[in-house]
Amino acid sequence: MFKSFFPHPKWFFLSLILWFAINIALWYSGGHSWGSYLGLNLVADDALPIGVSRFWSGNFLWFYLWFVLSTSIFAMFWRLKSNNPWQKWSVWGSAFILFNIWFGVQVNVVINAWYSPFYDLIQKMLTQGGGDVSLLYNETLTFLYIAMVYVTFAVFNLFFVSHYIFRWRTAMNDFYTAHWQKLRHIEGASQRIQEDTMRFAKTMEGLGVSLIEAFMVLIAFLPVLFTLSSHVKSLPFVGEIAHALVWAAVTWSVLGTIILVIVGFKLPGLEFNNQKVEAAYRKELVYGEDYQNRADPLTLKELFSKVRVNYFRLYFHYAYFNLVRIWYMQLDNLFGLFVLFPSIAAGTITLGLMMQISNVFGKVRESFQYLIASWPTIIELLSIYKRLKAFESALDD
Repeated sequence: MFKSFFPHPKWFFLSLILWFAINIALWYSGGHSWGSYLGLNLVADDALPIGVSRFWSGNFLWFYLWFVLSTSIFAMFWRLKSNNPWQKWSVWGSAFILFNIWFGVQVNVVINAWYSPFYDLIQKMLTQGGGDVSLLYNETLTFLYIAMVYVTFAVFNLFFVSHYIFRWRTAMNDFYTAHWQKLRHIEGASQRIQEDTMRFAKTMEGLGVSLIEAFMVLIAFLPVLFTLSSHVKSLPFVGEIAHALVWAAVTWSVLGTIILVIVGFKLPGLEFNNQKVEAAYRKELVYGEDYQNRADPLTLKELFSKVRVNYFRLYFHYAYFNLVRIWYMQLDNLFGLFVLFPSIAAGTITLGLMMQISNVFGKVRESFQYLIASWPTIIELLSIYKRLKAFESALDD
């Protein structure tokens, strides 16, 4: 699954995490200011322009250069260390996807900064009997320009990720078909090569992108939420607490994650077993096409009864899992506004600040809720991984 596409997967991912951590440590310990030695005009984050010009400011140009140099060093190391034929896609392709995720997060940061002045302007006009309508048009155009940049990059990233996924599937396909003589006797071998490789690559990429995006959103927005907590000092039923918004986001998200893991822990095994009984039923039908003594009614009835039993168990366990999950997500839609009720009632925040806090709070909360949002997909991925791992055990033996 992994070694066909990534060079020495275990050490590759460990080195990637280590290199990622080193770069983050260097950047936040002073590296973000080193670009000034190259003559770039670097300013404080809160002084960056709210608009598309932010993306070619000195701060961003320095990060672009840093990212390219860092990726080049990492890619050069693995080029000397390994000769995996798919390294250009697995190393440089992964880096490009990582950059696009970071860029998308930065667009969200700009939009969040746009919220406060725009909604404060609306509040000012509503309370002071009007104002210059051109200011509203200009602020709306600013948002549209930012959104156009985001949409363009997002569509291009989806196009690139589609090709990336197919290359990963091709690598797995080539690896398995090269060992077909050892694998062809395993039950459902054709399905695992044709379908499971496709589903595994697609699901793994989707979950990986979501995980990295959640992590980057936390890096970008958690400090902002920490700063905005100075405006919200009290929480409902709790009262005054330091860094109230941060504690509320973390506590609510962790609680939901624990609950969902508990109620859904049986589902991966049932999904895995479901594919086994489906494969056994399908295999007997395929044999019945070529041999008259196979696929008799009694055998098919017995095999299909196993399919039915497993599906009914899945339906039951998914029923209460989805009930808990959907109820939590519905409550989550109100939670961001709920924590602001004491501050709104006390009149300590403006409309613009409320919208900005709600947006930042939602971003941080969603990042912490990665497992909640992705749990059904994780269940599917675990079942696919189990099937392919069992498939590969024939090669290990």
